[in-house]
Amino acid sequence: MLEIENLSDQEKDVYQALKDVIDPELQVDIVDLGLIYGIEVNDHLCQITMTLTIMGCPLSEWLNNEITKAAESVAEIDDCQIKLVWYPQWNPNMMSRIARMTLGIHG
Repeated sequence: MLEIENLSDQEKDVYQALKDVIDPELQVDIVDLGLIYGIEVNDHLCQITMTLTIMGCPLSEWLNNEITKAAESVAEIDDCQIKLVWYPQWNPNMMSRIARMTLGIHG
C-alpha cells in the first residue's frame, strides 16, 4: 500500500492534489477511498498506480481524466500515466477512517 513517508516532496504534492478528486457516486476522495496504491515522479512524468472499487466501473474514464488533471496541476509535471491494477483487490478496509465514517461504515 502507499506509504506517504516514503514519497518525495513532489510525489507528496501529487498525493495532496489527488485528494481533490472526489468519487461522484460516493462523495469521498479517491485517496481516502484507498484507490491509490503508488505515486512515482521521474523527471516531468508522474505514474500513478491505482485500482477501482469494482471492475468495469462506469466512472473509470472520468476518473482517469480528473486524476490526470490533478497530477498535472503540480509544478513541473507535464504528463501523467495511470496504471490500473486489480491486485491487491480493493476492499472497504482500505478506506481511511474518515471515508468509513462519511459512508456510515463502522468497524
